[in-house]
Amino acid sequence: MSDLLAVCPEHLRQPDLDALRPPVSTHKPRILILYGSLRAVSYSRLLAQEAGRLLEHLGCEVKIFDPAGLPLPDTEPVSHPKVQELRALSAWSEGQVWVSPERHGAMTGIMKAQIDWIPLSVGSVRPTQGKTLAVMQVSGGSQSFNAVNQLRVLGRWMRMITIPNQSSVAKAFQEFDADGRMKASAYYDRVVDVCEELVKFTLLTRDASSYLTDRYSERKEDAEKLEQRVSLKTL
Repeated sequence: MSDLLAVCPEHLRQPDLDALRPPVSTHKPRILILYGSLRAVSYSRLLAQEAGRLLEHLGCEVKIFDPAGLPLPDTEPVSHPKVQELRALSAWSEGQVWVSPERHGAMTGIMKAQIDWIPLSVGSVRPTQGKTLAVMQVSGGSQSFNAVNQLRVLGRWMRMITIPNQSSVAKAFQEFDADGRMKASAYYDRVVDVCEELVKFTLLTRDASSYLTDRYSERKEDAEKLEQRVSLKTL
């Protein structure tokens, strides 16, 4: 440690292979899907439902949150029923799918409001940390990646494991039939790819997520806080 002068050696730990390979959970992966539109014909909702069917076929337990009635952030207390429903589903989930329309070159306000209502931390608990995330978007025009790129930034901010693959469905109004089912296409194939990858990453990381997100800086900070509390008690 002589060449790591700024490191506190008692808080720096070597990778633990056993911790990376904990006993495997046998329950179905729990996936929450959020979508970002309240339109009567909502292609982000239809894509969310299509992803839900695929994820259920791949062995997941899936819940889709309906954003209708969710207030704007800070306009209601967190005790609001829709906020409580969203937070409970987020806490329940082991992985999530975020599906947003692209509007004016960005995700919708409805999508952002849902993410803003999910707290980054509650006391010492980080509700989204270590959960897997897949991002998708629908566009009315040509293919774009503005919304999924923004969702990736938010996923990283929420300390989620955002999978490499993603889906962007251009001219979404052409990609669904009269029954609201997605047609066979290269876009649909990519949605299948994303769902497969999300399930794999969720199975791979969910049991080790606590260890994967265990950080040197936080261990050091916690030890300093404990030392301060002990010092105060002895005064």
